[in-house]
Amino acid sequence: MDLTEGTEKEKSDRSKKMILWFGMVSLLMGFAGWTSAYIVSSSREDWVSSLNLPSSFYVSTAIIIASSFTYILAKKSVKEGNGKATTNWLVVTLALGIAFIVMQFNGFSQMVADGYYFTGPTSNIKLSYVFLIAMVHIVHVVAGLISLLVVLYNQYKGKYTKNEYLGISLGANFWHFLDLLWVYLLLFMTFVK
Repeated sequence: MDLTEGTEKEKSDRSKKMILWFGMVSLLMGFAGWTSAYIVSSSREDWVSSLNLPSSFYVSTAIIIASSFTYILAKKSVKEGNGKATTNWLVVTLALGIAFIVMQFNGFSQMVADGYYFTGPTSNIKLSYVFLIAMVHIVHVVAGLISLLVVLYNQYKGKYTKNEYLGISLGANFWHFLDLLWVYLLLFMTFVK
């Protein structure tokens, strides 16, 4: 099908999906650059290979995975025409997203308590990368939370129905992308010493 064919709504929906995919690919390329720099820097003499990530990072991973499931349940509920359940699942997803960020900052506190800093005389290049990668991901989770708030607002206003829920689908796709991205980053930082 030609991308220029269809009703105005169909063309608008396709363009929104494409914009989301372009954005996610761009983010993926940015994180690929940072993880590549991490690998290249691991050959430096001052690289600390014995560093273990804080336990809060693993807890936050379980939280963000759970939030993907609650977003799936929200999308399922809207498809079934159950607006109340949709709203409830979206609120749970929002709470889990906030809990993810809280646990990430708790992880930073754990690293600082262990004497590891982002910059300064007691920092090292590996820790700087860990802080940077996690913080940039948090910024994107905040963007995901903002999009979730927009979805919640639209849900509250009755914009979504079992036949029209593009906003929830786009929000869910971005949220799942952030989830998978964090799982990849955590595994990468855990196993690439």
